[in-house]
Amino acid sequence: MLQFQALATDAVRAMQDGQPDYYDLTPEVSVSDGVGNPCRHCLDHVPSNAPMLILSYRPFPGPQPYAEVGPIFLCGDECARFETSPELPPILKTSPTYLIKGYTGDDRIKYGTGIVIQPSEIKGVCEQIFTDETVAYIHVRSATNNCYMCRVTRGD
Repeated sequence: MLQFQALATDAVRAMQDGQPDYYDLTPEVSVSDGVGNPCRHCLDHVPSNAPMLILSYRPFPGPQPYAEVGPIFLCGDECARFETSPELPPILKTSPTYLIKGYTGDDRIKYGTGIVIQPSEIKGVCEQIFTDETVAYIHVRSATNNCYMCRVTRGD
């Protein structure tokens, strides 16, 4: 069973409180125009006209050649974390396509797993990728901008 995971609340609260991002910059504060501003904590879109943060994020434990850094959005106000779930999060239902990539236990891209797919294909393709035991987790990313959306792991 798949598990879709949001960013950890303690890390998000620190960023909402002004902790510098990956490039040591204070997160930018903007106003959401609604759909198109996916929060990586609640895994829903930042509500229209609500404050949002724009910052650089690296969803890996340390720097290495495959540890991509890119922009993400977060709700500017505190939001509830998306509960880890086998259900597709709201942010993965609004774009026509997503990029998924498998990673090994040492956080390296598992070549041959990167594919652009439609939302209806995410679960099935992730399950197929996980048949390779060397794949430890999967990232779902924007197919058009390569921005990190969420992590997928094997469930119990």
